[in-house]
Amino acid sequence: MTSIPEAESLYGDLLRGVQALMRPDTRLVGITSGGAWLVERLQKDLGLAGAPGVISSAMHRDDFARRGLSSSAQTALPFDVNGADVLLLDDVLYTGRTIRAVLNELFDFGRPACVRLAVLVDRGGRELPVAADFAAATLTLPDTQSLALARSDAGAFSFDVKEA
Repeated sequence: MTSIPEAESLYGDLLRGVQALMRPDTRLVGITSGGAWLVERLQKDLGLAGAPGVISSAMHRDDFARRGLSSSAQTALPFDVNGADVLLLDDVLYTGRTIRAVLNELFDFGRPACVRLAVLVDRGGRELPVAADFAAATLTLPDTQSLALARSDAGAFSFDVKEA
């Protein structure tokens, strides 16, 4: 059995990694739902003004017919995407399919100058040529398990591992 890292500890690593990727004009955008939780906290911890962006992959997923619309938040980008330096944030990078869908959604709003990706965990298993610019941790899990970020009512992060 693979040892799952402690999510709160990894958040500190993610915070430092995002700080290193930040440029004066970088806009943070979290992918629903785990990435949205991360970006909400990062925006505060980095002392950034305004609200971060939140983006949903629901409308561009290749399995939309099976999954339908998720109950999670829908896309809200409180800035002009055209020419923006966008740093996407997600909890777990796995096949790359969510990132593909999110990029399609982002480009529906305009053409950013640059899009980068930071994740809490990269679990490998890519089906598409997608790589994170920063991953707080890399781990391998069996294909039969899913890994997702959970958030307590107090805002503390943990991981939820489920058998498929």
